[in-house]
Amino acid sequence: MTGDPSSRDRLGDYSADRRTLLLTSMAAAVGVMSAFVALALVRLIGLFTNLAYFHRFATSLTAPAASGLGLWAVPIPAIGGVIVGLMARYGSDRIRGHGIPEALEAILIGRSRMDPKVAVLKPLSSAIAIGTGGPYGAEGPIIVTGGAFGSLFAQAFHLSPVERKTLLVAGAAGGMTAIFATPVAAVLLAIELLLFEFKPRSFIPVACASAVAGVLRVPLFGAGPLFPVTLHATLPWTTLVTSLGVGLAAGLGATAVTALLYGCEDLFARLPIHWMWWPAIGGVFVGLGGLIAPRALGVGYDVIHDLLAGRLLGATLVALLLVKAAIWAIGLGSGTSGGLVAPLLLMGSALGALGATVFHAADPGLWAMIGMAALMGGTMQIPVTAIVFALELTGDVAALPALLIACVASEAVTLLVLRRSILTEKLARRGRHLTRDYGVNPLRVLQVEDVMEPPLVAPAAPDVVTYPDELLEKAMSKLLEHELEGLPVASRDDPTRVVGYVERAAILAAWVQLTRDEHTIEEGWLGRLRRAPR
Repeated sequence: MTGDPSSRDRLGDYSADRRTLLLTSMAAAVGVMSAFVALALVRLIGLFTNLAYFHRFATSLTAPAASGLGLWAVPIPAIGGVIVGLMARYGSDRIRGHGIPEALEAILIGRSRMDPKVAVLKPLSSAIAIGTGGPYGAEGPIIVTGGAFGSLFAQAFHLSPVERKTLLVAGAAGGMTAIFATPVAAVLLAIELLLFEFKPRSFIPVACASAVAGVLRVPLFGAGPLFPVTLHATLPWTTLVTSLGVGLAAGLGATAVTALLYGCEDLFARLPIHWMWWPAIGGVFVGLGGLIAPRALGVGYDVIHDLLAGRLLGATLVALLLVKAAIWAIGLGSGTSGGLVAPLLLMGSALGALGATVFHAADPGLWAMIGMAALMGGTMQIPVTAIVFALELTGDVAALPALLIACVASEAVTLLVLRRSILTEKLARRGRHLTRDYGVNPLRVLQVEDVMEPPLVAPAAPDVVTYPDELLEKAMSKLLEHELEGLPVASRDDPTRVVGYVERAAILAAWVQLTRDEHTIEEGWLGRLRRAPR
């Protein structure tokens, strides 16, 4: 029956149907919305930075370090923390943190429904936190805000939870594209981190939203990569060996910053005061850190650009790296609102540049780029996204082999040392376990005829039957829906003729066999040769 043409016609490679076209058109609209939401967030950050540090009404992005306020700048992050704490306490506590775990939680257990309050309060609170000197990024907030707008848009129509999830993720990917000019990396982030699947029914709409946001970014933000660098020629083999060392160091650094962040979070949880005041306390440390290394304050795009250009070296680099890591972990651990990607890019760039300084490398900018991608890939455990992200941020395609080696090495370290990434650790602390190993479900590969038994005595015209060419997943759905332990298997040509019988236990055994195969170590031919008689 496997070779029956009618059977083959019923089974396709993918589950996409014509609704994918409808969803893609809706995702294009979400891409437009997310691009303008990203613009609003960037303008808000610029507005609050200018108001707090320069006492002027302007929306252009500027670095707090250029204000020259000295000691007067110390209380500014604390004031921002007070405001964010009040917004979280009396608005929505979902705005606390860097946002990506909240998006994951909405997808996993919230049926992809997000609160309208989050769509308004998250970008506003993040802009206040960053604008008052917080060393955070805009990408986490835009992911959750773009996702919130996508979810709210989806809730206006008759859609399934899976389709709502697709539009939520489309908003997140569109927002990230608009912020960083990285449409391909945004789609890969969606696949590695947010969608929990790789299916055309979701990939096509998300890619469409990202592409639309990428087109709109040019008139809204300007053309070209965010951090353009001098392009390299083909890298020598010595650089590839060096990238391995940078990747391993970045993996250790990723482990350290993850432990530092959650260590700070644990310390704040022990304070005998309401969590509403924690961001203000974190803001005090941020302000003090700004006295030591003023360039550690704010989102830090200008600092990343200088690091990639090889303009920051020596003691300044050490102070920047240590202070940025400390105030970022303390501030974010306090529960304020802000992202983690931009800080990871800065810390990774600083780590790579520091390595170049120690080993007297001739191209510290290249080391900075490799460190930037490796720290992001290892900390978030998204190496493919980190590789493409670095390429799109800089436009330096020749660095691809070095980025591949460094990012994979960094992730290998964190996989062996950490049980969870910096993102899923937050979910685990809320009692949610997330498995990120993806593989083909055997119930979507095997057919009923692969596990069915000879026919039992059955009614001439049974009410619920399965067919030899049906996938086990379909048969299991019928068993669960009708609360049965087994099903008669009927012929396609004559549904009244029973040709077999399939039990629930037989279907589950196919799944168990897959698990056994993953852990069964079989002897190789070298071992058999050694045991062969001579």
